[in-house]
This record gives sequence, structure tokens and C-alpha cells, in this order.
Amino acid sequence: MKFLGMLAKGLTFAAVAGLMFVGCGGESGTNAGGGDDESSSSESVVADESSSSEKASSSSAKFSSSSQKSSSSSSVILSSSSEGSSSSAKSSSSVASSSSAKSSSSTAKSSSSIASSSSAKSSSSSVKISSSSSYVPFDHAKFLSKAKYEDGVYKQFTDERTGRSYYYITITGRDTSYKANSVTVMAENLNIGEMVRGRTNQEDDSKIERYCYDNDTTNCDKYGGLYQWAEMMALPSRCNTESCADLIQENHQGICPEGWRLLTYNDMYTIVHADGNEDGIKGVRSVPFGGFNSTGYSLVGAGYLFNQSFRNVNTGTYWYYPEELNIETVRSSFSASTSTILEFDNVLKTQGFSVRCVMVE
Repeated sequence: MKFLGMLAKGLTFAAVAGLMFVGCGGESGTNAGGGDDESSSSESVVADESSSSEKASSSSAKFSSSSQKSSSSSSVILSSSSEGSSSSAKSSSSVASSSSAKSSSSTAKSSSSIASSSSAKSSSSSVKISSSSSYVPFDHAKFLSKAKYEDGVYKQFTDERTGRSYYYITITGRDTSYKANSVTVMAENLNIGEMVRGRTNQEDDSKIERYCYDNDTTNCDKYGGLYQWAEMMALPSRCNTESCADLIQENHQGICPEGWRLLTYNDMYTIVHADGNEDGIKGVRSVPFGGFNSTGYSLVGAGYLFNQSFRNVNTGTYWYYPEELNIETVRSSFSASTSTILEFDNVLKTQGFSVRCVMVE
């Protein structure tokens, strides 16, 4: 009996020790890092943008008439559901699997192999992906809808470099000399190139590079890419910090498709002063961007990259012109959903702005 009592005490001690071991040996959790994405500023755009490098001179243009007539003859059709990518961009699903490549690389993950488990977290910080397997390309007809003009119709063309289709429209009006003028222009922002992060410059001259708002490629699909001045001009990246006025051509093509050129200040003036546009800048902005789209131009609040920070998506947008003021600055225009178009004459070439193209006629 004494032996059995000692055996029972030994077993009880072993059981208690075992419980203590389990209680002290649980998994240690780790917090997911926030990544190094630039944050999008939520500040409101105001007419007196406070950058020391920009001087605003508000446009004093007056607007007249009430309806826009287009010379285009075809009806609106749905935009292509396939979003093209730059001919120079590499697909994440086609990364070469050479014998020396490491399959564990966290920066070359195929978008098609992202784990669907709710607990799985991708370690890639290069692109934000919104479930690419189920992502539906944005229907740009949404920005063209509810236009007030009666006779305007859109056409489409396909950029052969990417297979992406763009809506375009012919707008007639008055130019800066107040002479009759006609502009056949994209009704969408250009979207082409390989995405680079907002904190870097677009300085690889061997390919077209673009910024996507908040480093998210789905924003490029919706709003178009954002480009530094030299990139837009298809000039060497050194032209962002030195004068390249001698390289600017008439009907400068830049990164526009073949047969198209970059939008000029005279083009923009004609668009704002379109025949029948009594709504001023509201006649140029799309309905989602606080306008009436009376001209059919369908300007969107694409936001912009300012001093390496993405700002004001849906509430503001900038665009450059193919001209140069001095070594590091150029003229640009800005529009907010609550103001007219503002002109800036001292904007650094290294900001990321939207691009529109005009047909060469």
C-alpha cells in the first residue's frame, strides 16, 4: 500500500509539470507591417495651392452658349474590358523560372497564386492588388454619361501598343485668338507604362513608366497614369532637371499613340470655350467630378503626385503642357471640383500629372 501511495504521488506531480509546460509554450504572434506605400493626402484642394514653386494665375475666361455639337458620327459603345499594359512591362505570371532563381522570392509572386485564405498576407510591397482573379476593368462610359449636349457622340480607337481602347470626341469652339477651332481629343486620360512607386523618379529611359495613385494599378485603370514632364514628353529623364527646349517639336507626340499628340494650352482653351458651353469649367468636368460634361471632355479627378505624396483623388487634377519655361519648371493647369481652371507657371517637372492626347489632323 505504501508503494502504491508513492506511485500515485509521482503520477500527480508529472501531470502538473506537463500542464505547466504546455501553458508556457504557446505561439508568439507578429504584427503585420504597414509596408512603405506613400499615404494619400485627404486635404482639400484650394485655389491658392501653397507650394513655393508654383504661382497661380486664375483664368479669367468667360463662357457662352448652351449645347455642344460634335462632328463625330458614330454612337457610344462600351469600353474594352481588357486593360492593356505597356509593351515594355513584364507580366508577373511570366517571370522566368531559371534553375538559379529562388522560388521563395517575395517580390515576384504571381497575382494568380495569391492565397485566398483570409489569414494569408502577401509580403509584396510593389503593387496593391484588388483580387486580380475577380477584378473587372473599370467601365469608362460611366465618366462619359449624363452629358448635357445633344449632338455629341463618342468614337473609340485602340492603342496598338497595349490593345487598350480609348473614347474620343471632336469639340469645336474658339482658340486663344478667339478664332474658330476644332479639337479631336481623348475623353479619357492616357494609361500606359510600367508602374513605379511614387517615391521614385521615372528615370529608366528604356521604357515608359507611370505612377498609379496610391501605388495601386486599379487606379491607373480608372483614372489613367500619372507622369513626370520628361516622361510625358518621351524625352530623356535628364530633361526634368535641365533645359530640353530644343527637343520640343510641333505636334509633339510624347508618349501618345501614333497619330496623336500631346494636349496644348490652345487645345484646352478651345475645349473650355466650346460652342454651346454655358457652364464654364463645369461643362468640361465629368458628372462624378462635380460637372455637367456639357463639352463631352469628361475631365476626372485623377489626383496627382506632389512632392512624392499622392493627393486629392476625386477632388483635383493637374496636367502639363508640352512647353518649357526654364530649366526645371513648366506651365501646367489645375482643376478642382469646387473651382475653375487655374494656371501655374512655375511647376517642377518632377510632379506626377495626368496626360490627354489630341489627334493630329
